[in-house]
Amino acid sequence: MSGGEGGKQSPWRNPMVWLMLALPAAAVVAGISTLVIAVRAGGSDAIPDHVRRTAQIQTTELGPDERAAERKLSLVLSAGDGTLSLLPVTGDVDRKQPLQLALRHPTRAAEDVVLTLAPTAAGWEAKHALDAAHDWNVQASDADGTWRVLARLPAGQRGVLLRPALGGDAADAGAAPAR
Repeated sequence: MSGGEGGKQSPWRNPMVWLMLALPAAAVVAGISTLVIAVRAGGSDAIPDHVRRTAQIQTTELGPDERAAERKLSLVLSAGDGTLSLLPVTGDVDRKQPLQLALRHPTRAAEDVVLTLAPTAAGWEAKHALDAAHDWNVQASDADGTWRVLARLPAGQRGVLLRPALGGDAADAGAAPAR
């Protein structure tokens, strides 16, 4: 027998006591950290569409996407030096009316920009210096929002093809570009 009856060890020298204290303490620290992260993130969603929740099902208005697909719309966004241009590729777009261009940051809603592009001889244009350091979610629509075309502009890229989100692939091999 080693250590006799009178040689009691301190409970703090037992690793099991430290384990019993460390695990709940780590859970409390993780919970507080999660709360801080959630509060700092704000209430902005990555998808700005109005979403209605009905019977645990999320629904959004897809009418503008359907109308763009029916009209076989597609546009090209070109980001030049301080200028953004939209050029028609396919479909029937009223060339005399201004267009709305929404540039949405993938994670920070504070950096989102909505521009009105004025008609030009070639398409539509607006003065805006685009930050090419990160991706952009791009959406173009008419002023009334009756149709919309979408794309993701990758970081460092200066142009992208915008198409309807639903069916009706406007960039089929047989589709002829508008002139």
